[in-house]
Amino acid sequence: MAEAIRLGRMTDTMEEGFLAELNIKVGDKIKSGDSIAEVETDKATLPLESYFAGVVLHVSAKKGDTLKIGDLIAVVGKEGEDFSALLSEPKTQPADSKEVAAPAKKEVSDAASTQLLNTTSKPENESSASDRVKASPLARMIAKEKGINLSQVKGSGEDGRIVKRDLEKTSAVAMPAFVGKEAHRDMRVSQMRKTIAKRLTESKNGAPHFYLTIDINMDNAVSLRTQLNNVLPEKISFNDIVIKAVARSLRQNPAVNCSWLGDTIRYYDHIHIGMAVAVEDGLLVPVIKFADGKTVQQISAEAKSLAQKATAKKLLPQEMEGNTFTISNLGMFGIEEFTAIINPPDACILAIGAIRQEPAVVNGEIKIANRMKVTLSSDHRVVDGAAGAKFLQSLKAALENPVSVLI
Repeated sequence: MAEAIRLGRMTDTMEEGFLAELNIKVGDKIKSGDSIAEVETDKATLPLESYFAGVVLHVSAKKGDTLKIGDLIAVVGKEGEDFSALLSEPKTQPADSKEVAAPAKKEVSDAASTQLLNTTSKPENESSASDRVKASPLARMIAKEKGINLSQVKGSGEDGRIVKRDLEKTSAVAMPAFVGKEAHRDMRVSQMRKTIAKRLTESKNGAPHFYLTIDINMDNAVSLRTQLNNVLPEKISFNDIVIKAVARSLRQNPAVNCSWLGDTIRYYDHIHIGMAVAVEDGLLVPVIKFADGKTVQQISAEAKSLAQKATAKKLLPQEMEGNTFTISNLGMFGIEEFTAIINPPDACILAIGAIRQEPAVVNGEIKIANRMKVTLSSDHRVVDGAAGAKFLQSLKAALENPVSVLI
């Protein structure tokens, strides 16, 4: 009996898939479990396996197609078998589809990523050098027509004023004409970017965000990291120390380790920390599970491995699900302070800024100190200001006395 191979839901947020590769053609013989295509989903490019064996009788899709859930890809059956009835069948429902190539994955949102564009305009009272030169109106008009820079002309009029006769003996400097060409390029929106756009919009519009910022003295953390990296075989980063400190602070402040579920609020006893990682098409959020029970060295090794997988788009679905709290760090890009959009289903996300050196009062004296700003974005439906503030106080204490984090 001929069977239809349709696009199934490969992640729990997937609504469509981009057919990056198609590995079959009419007449091919395939077995159950054979990879027949590569489908770009909202998280990664995954293999689509056939649940049916037989001869490929018909191929409806082609490489480069964007397919909806339930769209027909191919028909498999016995050679010469009539399959016309399958071509006229309505799409299968996503929940009933057999062609699910990978376990469902959690949606990914941005942790990190807001960019600010600052433009600077010229003050109204600022004028060019030519505007400040004394010149008659006629001289200014002639200079404009001839392309003469009045600031380079010596005036013979009263008080050095430039007049017409001064320009008649001045040859204009030929300015090369600049010819520009308008151009643009359009890029297909990837499934990952579509999902990021959708989830961030839902998060920002659906969850009432509020923000709390605290400034932390990182002198002791800088010193501790230097000492550790002098003796440890693998280097640890400030982000590794921050993840460990955040996990410890979440254990002390469970009120921010939670999710809004509409009719209920879910408070998690476990601590799974998502870390936003920038990739070519946007952001992925791999998850360090049970972070409070791991050492800084264990967190460092796991974070490096997950970041490498994310960059190569080789993260498994289970490595991107289950987060109870998210961290977004833009400090390595020199960003001193920013706010991040909450990554559902979390109620909070922490934005980490750069460590900067600046004068500070230490024990009554002005010294150069290493400072770092962090900003907590919280869903006000479930986390109140006092709860968020207590969490940040705990985090500040942990990072300013980082030895306590290692115990």
